Amino acid sequence: MSKVITKNPSAPATSILGISAFYHDSAAALIVNDDIVAAAQEERFTRIKHDYEFPKRAVDYCLKEAGLTPEQLDYVVFYDKPLLKFDRLLETYLAYAPTGLQSFMTAIPLWLKTKLHLPREIRKALDGRYRKRIVFTGHHESHAASTFFPSPYEEAAILTLDGVGEWDTAAIAHGKENKITLLKTLHFPHSLGLLYSAFTYFCGFKVNSGEYKLMGLAPYGEPKYADVILDKLVDLKEDGSLAMDMRYFNYCEGLTMTGPEFDRLFGGPPREPEKMITQREMDLAASIQKVTEKVVLRMARTAKQLTGSRHLCLAGGVALNCVANGKLLRAGVFDDVFITPASGDAGGALGAALFVHHQLLENPRVLDGRDSLKGSLIGPRYTNNEIQKFLREREAPYTFIENEEALLKVVADEIVAGKVVGWFAGRMEFGPRALGARSIIGDARSEQMQATMNLRIKFRESFRPFAPCVLREDVSKYFELDRESPYMLLVADVRKELRHTPTPEQVRLMKDPDLRKRVNVPRSTLPAITHVDMSARVQTVDEERHGRFYRLIKEFKRQTGCGVMINTSFNIRGEPIVCTPDDAYRCFMASAMDVLVLENCLLRRTEQPRQSAEERKKYIGSFELD
Repeated sequence: MSKVITKNPSAPATSILGISAFYHDSAAALIVNDDIVAAAQEERFTRIKHDYEFPKRAVDYCLKEAGLTPEQLDYVVFYDKPLLKFDRLLETYLAYAPTGLQSFMTAIPLWLKTKLHLPREIRKALDGRYRKRIVFTGHHESHAASTFFPSPYEEAAILTLDGVGEWDTAAIAHGKENKITLLKTLHFPHSLGLLYSAFTYFCGFKVNSGEYKLMGLAPYGEPKYADVILDKLVDLKEDGSLAMDMRYFNYCEGLTMTGPEFDRLFGGPPREPEKMITQREMDLAASIQKVTEKVVLRMARTAKQLTGSRHLCLAGGVALNCVANGKLLRAGVFDDVFITPASGDAGGALGAALFVHHQLLENPRVLDGRDSLKGSLIGPRYTNNEIQKFLREREAPYTFIENEEALLKVVADEIVAGKVVGWFAGRMEFGPRALGARSIIGDARSEQMQATMNLRIKFRESFRPFAPCVLREDVSKYFELDRESPYMLLVADVRKELRHTPTPEQVRLMKDPDLRKRVNVPRSTLPAITHVDMSARVQTVDEERHGRFYRLIKEFKRQTGCGVMINTSFNIRGEPIVCTPDDAYRCFMASAMDVLVLENCLLRRTEQPRQSAEERKKYIGSFELD
């Protein structure tokens, strides 16, 4: 546990810059006293998805948003302890030597050049203008702080789950007022996050990127391998701790997640990326999802036993598994669960800053019954003047609609007419989900919309479901959910009365090996957002957090009687969510979106200059497939 920093009680407001970097999803966050001023991932600026390099551009943005210079910062904090992490690397290599030499030689140059010299790298990135203290918090301390301190709870159990930090891969903690106490940890190489990533890799998806695809694929399969996983791969204890049989895995000593024994156990080598998905992959996805839910539930029950808390806070990459989150909530172990939207390593930057402010500087929390994350809308924003200047330079035809009510009516008209809209408004989201600031939106009632968006807009696998955004006050009308879910981190079932009874032909199609045929079967009155198992990843939208986006859905409901729309991230496959008007316009032009809304500027595809197929292909090809 990090030591308390002595602070002069008469000192003015403190500004703390948090940084995460060098693994994946590097980010920066800035707080001034209790106020979360700004936070953003580096990928949004560099346009390199999951960018792990030092977040120089994100840092610059945070300072600009706060109106601060590096000299005015009081503390800079890094989200984990690199020397402890290096210790793990060395010990792991020695334990597996000489077989881990290739993996070791791949990792060591970055450590020797950068990771072992983080104070130097941080000061250099701040142009040598920051000369005060640099703090290093524990990885799971940062995760725990990222969820408990912004939560609405005075006291709560905390569960953090990811691949690996320094040595820890999971932790149970207790948060009370402005203090977090770690109670129990799980250590590398035994890791629920790495276990899930091993199946992500084996099913042909990219590790640290494609885990959510595996979660989306799971309902198409049967958990026929769940017992094999628990019998052969994992020794799961009643308290949720687990020990993995490392004969089946290769991540300690090799450059892949699984090894030959894993191949033999599951009937052959890993699926090659972009190859056809077979029933094996569907069943493997269903199986590891079932095991993950069992582990999470057992760990949550242990957290309950250790703390006696009524509330639970979740963080770490595994906390983005919204199916497991929904099942945990419905299990009733806790009265309520809070999951921070930037649960992965990006959120560690914010957690580290909050840890210094509350835990080390001993500043109290101010609670008002809601979380303090501002809807996670804490990224860059652009004014109408800036947007119009950009559009004039681009010679892009647009209509400026100053009156918001008139603007929303036009946009809702387009959605009702079956059009796909790129929506760019207010401050960008922090975390992996688009929450109504950088979103692609459409009519959830359309039977064609899921396939249209996947194949013509997003250029991604057709089996992947879309999320609904729903008016907060209407959520229980459409879903089996009785509370808010503003960060799109809970899965709930579509209400029974909205579901269709399938015809015999549809039942046949639902068993077709070709997933594309299964996707097109309408399952409810909201077919575009109803997954194959009748579930949906729900985002509730309220006026306080979401402002104009809420009012847009209200206008859509006024016209249609429906308070639900599709909300997916404003990007194409492999591309980070758009950040700037230029990002949004280029994505709009390369895809088949019909309308682009940049604040009060509305652009129609039919009015834009024609873009050649070669130009579109070049843009799409500039992003590495995830």
